Amino acid sequence: MKINTRTVAAVWILTTVLALNAASPSLPIRGLHVMAPKPDEVDLALRFIGEALPKAGVNTLVVEFDYRYQFTRRPEVTDADALSRDDVTKIAAACRQAGVRLIPQINLLGHQSWASKTFGLLRAHPELDETPGKYPQNAGIYCRSYCPLHPNVHGVIFDLIDELAEVSEADAFHVGMDEIFLLGEDDCKRCKGKNKASLFAGEVKALHDHLAQSGRTMWIWGDRFLDGGTTGMGKWEASMNGTQDAIHMVSKDMVICDWHYERVLPSVTYFAMVGFPVVASPWRKPNVALGQLALVRETRAHATGEIGDRMQGVLQTTWVPFGPFARAYFGEQAGDTEVHEAAQTFRALFEELRAGQ
Repeated sequence: MKINTRTVAAVWILTTVLALNAASPSLPIRGLHVMAPKPDEVDLALRFIGEALPKAGVNTLVVEFDYRYQFTRRPEVTDADALSRDDVTKIAAACRQAGVRLIPQINLLGHQSWASKTFGLLRAHPELDETPGKYPQNAGIYCRSYCPLHPNVHGVIFDLIDELAEVSEADAFHVGMDEIFLLGEDDCKRCKGKNKASLFAGEVKALHDHLAQSGRTMWIWGDRFLDGGTTGMGKWEASMNGTQDAIHMVSKDMVICDWHYERVLPSVTYFAMVGFPVVASPWRKPNVALGQLALVRETRAHATGEIGDRMQGVLQTTWVPFGPFARAYFGEQAGDTEVHEAAQTFRALFEELRAGQ
């Protein structure tokens, strides 16, 4: 039988292209996490969503509002520079127009303060504090936590989640829950002596089940599910107070955002192997972001289908105010080092994402 060399070449090219596509398929989640803009930055936000996100290839935008929204159900928790309902409606409409999934966030359980400032929830409801009356001006602690066992805490929190999710027209909600150090404290009459993993898992379950009632998917940072001692990741990127065992006590249908900012760590694969959908979450180092992306792609290409399918993609964090970040991206403001590095990483990561599609 005579073999047509052109046919052989064409088959070889097709096979090679298919193999390359299998090694680096388009990722389901190509996301960016930003802080909520200030009211006078809404027009900039609309421009960024409409121009920058489609150009970069972003399909998911997590906006961390915390208490910077003008809540009507619980107005007492609203912090300064809060966005109005009309502002958030415009942001949601811009995301729909750009083909971007908007996911609102309130950082829950921990991160209820920063430096000497206590945020809206515990400022308005100090009775919900895990360590009530302790640490004046927040001296000597990283961040305050609310008590997950207080009988009134979820009545407030669920109102906040529902209102923000509804105005955002969101099918998912990010609950934060990273870097929690004050949990199961002896100063709390309800939590004292209780297992910290069980306390953490109980709060995760309460939030998950509430969101599930409205058909919304829960997103959460993953650090408290990791063992900081065994892995050597330490107390920031993982847990050193025993919450890691909660990973076996919670539902597996929530999205884990596995953040690591200084190095490429294999925990993103660990979460997928345990059973969670997961995204890698870098910050401001392009080499780390690209390394995490490569790890996700390699796992999707070579692992079992079950593991590979759970490796959903990436969610880059920014951790700088929205306005400076957006202006740095547009080349309209130099910004400080962290702003510049976050914008540079955004460009590098999403350029590589587009190249692999």
